[in-house]
Amino acid sequence: MRSPQNLVSGLILIAAATVVVLMLGNLAQGTLRVIGPAMVPRWTAIAIGIGGAVLVVLGFIEDGDALERWHLRGPAFVLAGIVLFAATIREPGFIVAAPLAMLVAGFGSREVRPRELIVFALAMTVASALLFRFALNQPIPMLVLPSFSINF
Repeated sequence: MRSPQNLVSGLILIAAATVVVLMLGNLAQGTLRVIGPAMVPRWTAIAIGIGGAVLVVLGFIEDGDALERWHLRGPAFVLAGIVLFAATIREPGFIVAAPLAMLVAGFGSREVRPRELIVFALAMTVASALLFRFALNQPIPMLVLPSFSINF
C-alpha cells in the first residue's frame, strides 16, 4: 500500500455508495423519458462508488499521503445541515430549509466567512428554487406557514 489516505478514502466512498444503492432498492428508477425518484440518486451513488474504486487502485500504485488526523467538525456540521433540511423541508418549506441547511453546513469549515456564506446560501436557494420548481416542475413546498402557503 503506497497511499493509505487514498485507500481509506476510496473504501469509505465505496461503502457509502453501497449503502445508498441498497437504500434505494424499493424506489423505481424509471427511464430516461420518465425519470423515477431513484434514478439520479442511484447513478450519483454509482459514480461515487466508481470514484472510490479508482482511489483504492491508486492507493496501491501511486505514492501518496499517509493517514492524517480526523476532524469531526466538518462531518458534524454537514450532517446537522442535512438533518435540519430534512426536518424543515415540509414545514416551513424550501425557502427556509435550504438556506438554513447551507448556513449550518458552511460552519463545518474553520475558514468560513459568514457574509460570503450568507450570500452563497441565498443565491443557491434562489437558483435551486428556480431549477426544481420551474425548470424541473417538482412539487416542492416553497413556504408553508400556519394558514399561509406559497407554492408557485
